[in-house]
Amino acid sequence: MHFRFKKKIIISLILLVGVASGVLTGAFFAFTRDLPQIQTLETFRPQAVTRIYSADKQLLAELYLEKRDPVPLDSIPTYLKAALIATEDRKFYTHSGIDLKGIARALIKDILAGEFVEGASTITQQLAKTLFLTSRKTMVRKIKEAILAFQLERRYTKDEILELYLNQVYFGSGAYGVKSAAEMFFNKSVRDLNLTECALIAGMPKSPSRFSPLINKDLALKRRNIVLKQMWATGIISAKDYKQAETEEIKIGNKSKNLARTPYFVEYVKKYLENILGASTLYKSGLSIYTTLDSKLQSAAQEAVADGLLALETRMEKQNIHQADPQAALIAVDVKSGAILAMVGGRNFDESPFNRATVARRQPGSAFKPIVYAYAVEQGFAQNKLILDAPIAFKGSGKGNDWNPQNFSKTYLGEITLRKALTISQNIPAIRLIEMLGPDSVVNFAHRLGIESNLEPYLSLALGTSEVTLMNLTNAYAVFARGGKWIEPFGIREVSDHRNRTIWRAKPQKKLVMSREGAAIVTNMLEGVVQEGTGTQARILYGPVAGKTGTTNNYRDALFIGFSPAIAAGVWVGLDPGGTLGDRETGAKAALPIWIQFMKNSPTSEFAPYFDLPDNVIKVRMNMQTGMLAADGSNNAVDALFIKGTEPKQ
Repeated sequence: MHFRFKKKIIISLILLVGVASGVLTGAFFAFTRDLPQIQTLETFRPQAVTRIYSADKQLLAELYLEKRDPVPLDSIPTYLKAALIATEDRKFYTHSGIDLKGIARALIKDILAGEFVEGASTITQQLAKTLFLTSRKTMVRKIKEAILAFQLERRYTKDEILELYLNQVYFGSGAYGVKSAAEMFFNKSVRDLNLTECALIAGMPKSPSRFSPLINKDLALKRRNIVLKQMWATGIISAKDYKQAETEEIKIGNKSKNLARTPYFVEYVKKYLENILGASTLYKSGLSIYTTLDSKLQSAAQEAVADGLLALETRMEKQNIHQADPQAALIAVDVKSGAILAMVGGRNFDESPFNRATVARRQPGSAFKPIVYAYAVEQGFAQNKLILDAPIAFKGSGKGNDWNPQNFSKTYLGEITLRKALTISQNIPAIRLIEMLGPDSVVNFAHRLGIESNLEPYLSLALGTSEVTLMNLTNAYAVFARGGKWIEPFGIREVSDHRNRTIWRAKPQKKLVMSREGAAIVTNMLEGVVQEGTGTQARILYGPVAGKTGTTNNYRDALFIGFSPAIAAGVWVGLDPGGTLGDRETGAKAALPIWIQFMKNSPTSEFAPYFDLPDNVIKVRMNMQTGMLAADGSNNAVDALFIKGTEPKQ
């Protein structure tokens, strides 16, 4: 009987152990069936930071969704590693992934409180949660976290786990990992962090949003000093070091010192690459984007725009034009390649990110006239051709609205050469010229030069009544400087991935849109604007320059588009909603000074000291008024270009 009873107990125990094992095994598989594979860490690469550089390798901006920027463990200061372990997990180097005593202690506190109040997570558990799990506090998640921690400890060394943790944990304000945190809070390399900075960063994972020095300096200071006290208590620092460190103030670095200096250009680059590569690749893949921007020219452009607007505002105040907020834009491209060298889209990106250099469409006024004259030259008109400058009227379309255009000066000079008409920007000759050529033909030619907007094929087009972008118009002028070739303007040279492999390279479109001879003659005529006409202020510049002023009705828009042999640049000034800039605020007065100041800082004239001169083009001394050969000592004598055989003989 006794034997049979013992046998029953043994069988019952075996069944109980079997059931318990089955339950535990089932529970284990239930908890682990949807857990991620630890092996994925072998190929894991965190979302990295995409960086945008200028042509001279200056960092312009960083793009990221979560700013992770991994660094090796030996690049991280000893103080930071020790402070983190002292604060987060003192038994890190001795436990097997979880702290059983800590869990028991935390469990009692949680039961008494009726909720999760203490996590008791080791560094390994925190890493498992960061990499693989959600932050939701549940018992199931904690069990999964512990299982993953065990697996991590089996596969990786303690130093490898610590390195992963330091590069993955969130430190607040968008910074993931210690390198990003060092740059975010102190604007320095993680290698250069001092004791107090290490302590502050080490104390942040507990509650990044509360302890961020960018959000609450007082709380950040208290938390930092708690970490310092832990470091002293564990023998990491001496009592003397502790006493000295806890009295130091938190000094936040100027994290934006070198970044976002070119916000309009950076936004232009971002939008372009989002279309080419996709937003996910752009923001998550740690790309290196090498742009065409010249940082010195960009600084010169921003300074010139700021100075020009300040001077304009002063003049507007004197005219009692209240509450006006004048804007300006500048775009500069490399004549030879089409690369964008500088871009200013407005006076303040934070107040208005609208890019007036690339997106805004405004009337160009007389700055459109060179396109009409260029088409005339292409059609065989020589620059000494005479055209009548006299009042003219055009009958309306039956509604009685006749058009009676006038010259800006209200004066008329009779028969004058095309060169003189363009140089002094007379309106009537330009209108007569487009009437001879046909507005539709001029529209087609303008599109060939790269003007993308809709152009109304009316005679008033000659006066710049159809809206264009500053970039399009400036690049059209660049055609004259580069011998008749249109090149698609581009702002990015190439893009490399995180392994430094080129994944995209610029291949700008190129096409010949006018003859080399015609481009040289138009350039020569636009040199006349600077030497003899509305752009004479620009004569102070070193080397040859050419360009044209533009002013719209009631002084709403002021422009100057011009070029040297190396750089084509355009400037627009106006009010976003329209409205006058003030009396006599012409292109020569409001825009040209900005252009001149920018071009003064252009170091390129020495590399391209003259404009293109084709072999079958000849330069003669011409009387600008009559178009004949100039007499010796004539006041109206200019150096004018002609295709050989068409030059004046008398």
